[in-house]
Amino acid sequence: MKTKKYKIVIFTELKDSLENTLKSTLSLAKVFKGEIALFHVKKATDVVKKESQLSAMRNLNAGYMEMEKQINAIVNTYSKKFGVPLSYSCAIGNVKHEIEHYIDNEKPDFIVMGKRKPKLFNLLGDHIIPFVLKKHHGPVFFTDQKNVLELNGDLSLGMLSESEENSLTELVTRLVTHTQKPLKSFKISKNSIPKSSEKEEIGTKNIEFVFDKNDNTSKTISNYITFNKVNLLCVDRGELNTDKKGKSFSTTTNITDILDNLNIPLLLTGQITKN
Repeated sequence: MKTKKYKIVIFTELKDSLENTLKSTLSLAKVFKGEIALFHVKKATDVVKKESQLSAMRNLNAGYMEMEKQINAIVNTYSKKFGVPLSYSCAIGNVKHEIEHYIDNEKPDFIVMGKRKPKLFNLLGDHIIPFVLKKHHGPVFFTDQKNVLELNGDLSLGMLSESEENSLTELVTRLVTHTQKPLKSFKISKNSIPKSSEKEEIGTKNIEFVFDKNDNTSKTISNYITFNKVNLLCVDRGELNTDKKGKSFSTTTNITDILDNLNIPLLLTGQITKN
């Protein structure tokens, strides 16, 4: 019986940070035995410069050919560099529509996105992140431009939760097997001050930090994460909600606030299909 190969897709803008995104994604793929694909979408308004229908069609065709040539060259370069097969696809059109179409048709298990720069608008910025979280209920992995996820003896795993009692998800349990360091658990309580404790969970020492919930919680936790040299932070997607406007947030804190203050990769765990 064959083992399921998980589908991991990187939604990319083909920026300079793509190499580090690929490095982190390769580490994730090793844990979950995944196959990596790249998906690049460009807004039609960035390609069509002429007003006539004929000129618009010519621009779209030329733009698509140029985009495909670019991503094909990038995939070939990194496939050889990392020694792993990479597939790709691209599209021109409405960004949300094309992403939705990709998710519906390809049904990826994991979606990978590079963390946006705080306060700056870009393709995968504030308006796209909530859309992806609403459309895709599985794991979403946010890579960091500078800090690459590496599976070695130095991996230090952190978990952020608002629950008083939470069991480790399947994804976190599998990640724990790749580190010899204690799991750092960051919890938020309505009435507490920062404090730490230690306990045993599934045979692994768990260092627990508890924080008061306020406007500075994300920044405070980020400082503790840096001080404790955590390499990857996990947030249980079971604690995510969506408001009437489609904006996704966590009961722990707004997910964009976490991304703004965090300088390491973040994994929203979600559920993955069993083998």
